[in-house]
Amino acid sequence: MKILLFGRNGQVGWELQRSLGVLGELVALGSDASRNVGGLCGDFTDLTGLARTVDAVQPDLIVNAAAHTAVDRAESEPALARQINALAPAVLAQAATKNGAILVHYSTDYVFDGSGSRPWTESDPTAPLSVYGQTKREGEEVVATTAQHLILRTSWVYARRGGNFAKTMLRLAAERETLSVINDQFGAPTSAELLADVTAHAVRMLRSQAELAGLYHCVAAGETTWHGYAQYVLEQAHALGVPLRCLPAHVQPIATSQYPTPARRPLNSRLDTRKLAQSFGLTLPHWQAGVQRMLTEVSGK
Repeated sequence: MKILLFGRNGQVGWELQRSLGVLGELVALGSDASRNVGGLCGDFTDLTGLARTVDAVQPDLIVNAAAHTAVDRAESEPALARQINALAPAVLAQAATKNGAILVHYSTDYVFDGSGSRPWTESDPTAPLSVYGQTKREGEEVVATTAQHLILRTSWVYARRGGNFAKTMLRLAAERETLSVINDQFGAPTSAELLADVTAHAVRMLRSQAELAGLYHCVAAGETTWHGYAQYVLEQAHALGVPLRCLPAHVQPIATSQYPTPARRPLNSRLDTRKLAQSFGLTLPHWQAGVQRMLTEVSGK
């Protein structure tokens, strides 16, 4: 199997290079053509280049791990967000159909309005609150037009590589005696490593069971708030001997309304993963397990 991966330098893309590498010949591309094999295009602002690249590689599997994820900045640059999150995936969808390839795409809990407290299912109506959510929903819709597609909605993604919420909390806790963190947004921190492993497993099954194509929710088990997440991070860091000025008890809860941002965030980011688990025979680990592993790695303890 020949695999074409876009977004290799992102958190999920980096892990996908590991998980997909055992499935076949992998061509992994970033946005800088000078760093890509053969000068292939991985720049999602170059739609013609993307189509030309798929034609040149002739992949059996296309995996799109590229996205405009700067949620607040998307409010001031909606055209760019739409280009990357919707128009470029549309090009990949057309190319996948033309080449008979499977197309894997990642989406987000931001396609929902965040109301209620029940975990969202794949069949629930979408109603995004932000430009980011709107463009990601549009991307879902175009990818779903391909016969062989796998769309994974996820939330609160983190990885050892690059910046993430946990690392920010550790940095701030080393500098300050108290922290204020939002306590009315609910979700499940989900590692890029988990997403990559689930992707590889699902793709392997999808190749022999075409009826598994479709949209799935993929997040770690359990739920928390950003405040609970921060407290857990500091508890684990303290246990590992990481020097902190702010201890878990000194993390103060605040409401979303007390921390205004350009883009509205959904309060309920819970995603129901039963369809994924049942379809692919998976047991998704609790969010704390992945966060603890990541903290151990980044702390060097």
